[in-house]
Amino acid sequence: MMATTSSDFLPTVNSEVAALGTFIALLESEQRMLIAGEVDGLLELVGQKNGLAAELAALASRRTRLLAASGLASDRAGVLAWFDAYPGETRARTAWASLLTLANQARELNRVNGELIQVRMQSNAQALEILLSSNTSASLYGPDGQSTPVGCGRISDSA
Repeated sequence: MMATTSSDFLPTVNSEVAALGTFIALLESEQRMLIAGEVDGLLELVGQKNGLAAELAALASRRTRLLAASGLASDRAGVLAWFDAYPGETRARTAWASLLTLANQARELNRVNGELIQVRMQSNAQALEILLSSNTSASLYGPDGQSTPVGCGRISDSA
């Protein structure tokens, strides 16, 4: 008989499902902020995401240790072997299926958010390039940071 029981495995997977659900909610908030251009709250959100990522890593490590205690690999094949050893553990199987679904959802949200960040960074870089254009005769800002009307210069009366 294997060392890991559902009394060990199920609560761990359920905790992963709960933490991943919260992580997804943060990714969705991040996406809304990026779309709306509300970047002020992103720094706090990143801190929250980092905390949850650490929690998820600790839970995955716990699941790995539980599977290893049963002589199983920590990959999907190891989990499937655990299910084979405990065929009556339908709640654990359901929780695992939920975890996989949520992991895919989180991966996709993270991918889209990364693309949104890239678009925003490109837009900011283009705006900076325009503002800092090397064409000084068409400069919008003088060396003192004050706006300078384009085409205005000193009038020469020595014609």
